[in-house]
Amino acid sequence: MPKPLVNSCCLCQSTRNGSVISGILAIVLSIITIVVIFTTRVHFKTIIFDSISNDVVKIILVINLCMTILISLLMIAGVLKRNHYLMVPWVVLGLMIAIGLLISVIYTAVVFFIDGYVLTGVLWLIFGLICCAVLTYCWCVVYSEYANLSEENERGRYNKQPYRR
Repeated sequence: MPKPLVNSCCLCQSTRNGSVISGILAIVLSIITIVVIFTTRVHFKTIIFDSISNDVVKIILVINLCMTILISLLMIAGVLKRNHYLMVPWVVLGLMIAIGLLISVIYTAVVFFIDGYVLTGVLWLIFGLICCAVLTYCWCVVYSEYANLSEENERGRYNKQPYRR
């Protein structure tokens, strides 16, 4: 049985509220990223496959962002309906995104350092690691709510221990 990692979100909110906020944040950031992809002239590169055209990379990225929106909606529905099974895709996705973001931040910073852009590499590393830490904390909050709901489902809603002051 999973154990909660944190007891509250930001020391003042419940993990339920924090999970809903994390889901809404993921949806908003995905929508903003989709808008930025289609309205700016940014050249996206992949780490492994260099021969893929920029348009194909944009399409793949938009499909991934749409899946993130769908999985975040599932997670929010799972929190509101108190169904931990609906939260599983977000828990798995969040962990994969955190690991992928960490690898991407380090790789991009190293490329900046190699190309001679030391200040850009340092700033990329600092802000990227801060984003990775925030994402990991949001994942911990959602995982804790998932663990709480999983335990509640296993034990039964009405057998929950009473609140003690």
